[in-house]
Amino acid sequence: MNEQKSLRAALRDNQLQPRVLAAECPSRAVLGHITSRWGVLVLIVLLERTHRFSELRRAIGGVSEKMLAQTLDALAYDGLVLRVAQQVVPPHVEYSLTALGREAATRLEVLVDWIENNFPLIEQAQKAAAIEAA
Repeated sequence: MNEQKSLRAALRDNQLQPRVLAAECPSRAVLGHITSRWGVLVLIVLLERTHRFSELRRAIGGVSEKMLAQTLDALAYDGLVLRVAQQVVPPHVEYSLTALGREAATRLEVLVDWIENNFPLIEQAQKAAAIEAA
């Protein structure tokens, strides 16, 4: 059985697999796609259901068409998002999560929920830091 190790466990055991901390590690690009501001939000919204491009744009406040298109392309390239062009008039495209994308999004959802639940404490810390810096 192929046992997966956490990054911290691999570091502790001096067995860096994957080598995400190495400058040349190709998994860094994937990490960037998933954890970018728009990547996280796209994955979280797609956890709900399949969406068309315009639905995603409306659901994610502040994202431009260009950034949404680039984010969806990157996530599709990484195998996390499935892009299906419908052969209808007028044509439209639907986006959904692959099994890999659903797994990533489910893990991100825990972090997003944590941030939302702890935001009052985070905001207090930010205000205290701003006062201290002034």
